[in-house]
Amino acid sequence: MDASLGRRIVPEALRREGIEVVAHDDQFEPGTPDAIWLEEAGRRGWVVLTKDKRIRYRENERRVLQRARVAAFVFVGKDLTGEEIAAALVAALPRMIRTTQRTPRPFIATVTPGGSVRLL
Repeated sequence: MDASLGRRIVPEALRREGIEVVAHDDQFEPGTPDAIWLEEAGRRGWVVLTKDKRIRYRENERRVLQRARVAAFVFVGKDLTGEEIAAALVAALPRMIRTTQRTPRPFIATVTPGGSVRLL
């Protein structure tokens, strides 16, 4: 999980829902280049959650996502608290799980504050 997603609030909310969460800062140093941790996420089969809306536009990150076969969900809300982001992700969990089960990797999907999930 990207470190910017509520630091501890979001991971704890997802864990309470029975989701196994590996937070970015638990595995990587702050400032680790996206290409490094995305490659590792793909190698381990992790689903990536991030607020980095620009990730799909940066050629290097997009190539790593594709090559590493990463399933990525990008939270697209602005100016929300960690609690609000956590609530939106918990609401979206059933759709996110279905998406990961039905969609071949790699993929990028967005998650809205209302809990909607849309493949890009």
